[in-house]
Amino acid sequence: MPKKMLIVEDDENIAELVEIYMQREGFSTTISPDGEDALKQLRVFRPDIVLLDVMLPKLDGWGVLAEIRATSKTPVIMLTAKGELGDRVSGLQAGADDYITKPFEMKEVIARVHAVLRRAGSGESAPERLVFDNLIIDMSSFELTVGGKKVDTPPKELELLAYLASSPNRVYTRDQLLDAVWGIDYFGDNRTVDVHIKRLREKLEGASEHWQLKTVWGVGYKFETDGN
Repeated sequence: MPKKMLIVEDDENIAELVEIYMQREGFSTTISPDGEDALKQLRVFRPDIVLLDVMLPKLDGWGVLAEIRATSKTPVIMLTAKGELGDRVSGLQAGADDYITKPFEMKEVIARVHAVLRRAGSGESAPERLVFDNLIIDMSSFELTVGGKKVDTPPKELELLAYLASSPNRVYTRDQLLDAVWGIDYFGDNRTVDVHIKRLREKLEGASEHWQLKTVWGVGYKFETDGN
């Protein structure tokens, strides 16, 4: 049976574009042009995942998300033209599973949808707060604390560190990290992971002897820890 997606978007062109691509991916879809209709479709259509625009008539995306989370764990990916960190944090704190800013590439939407559904199907849930020796990664506030001091860290760097640290000593390839953190099917130069790892190492250098961001040559990277 195909997965069902509810597309909540008042821009008809965007909604139809997303619908075409997701149907090609094998999804059964329906479109809601406003927040009130979205709540009706949630009860009738019973989607497996919701693509939810923030700026909607009648009831905005935050209101729809609140209603969903009051009764359901249905995965929700927020769509918005706003790219500020504060909006992203607000969405994740409110219970969104992921967040995509407009304008977007459809390959990014497709990859993020599949990634969110994989996490939901496996029961995976990344912890909001990870604590190690001299290191705190707090994804609820998007803050990194190293040696008791908050360190300014761009969102993607923090997400990459949190993803690695949530599975200590597990090795990930660059492509796995790109898919999980950037949410795109990446074809070509994957050195963006290397660049982010390099910047993280500069921020974390000398913080502890009990963990490190380690390169596994010919494979990828891992957050190595001795358990202390």
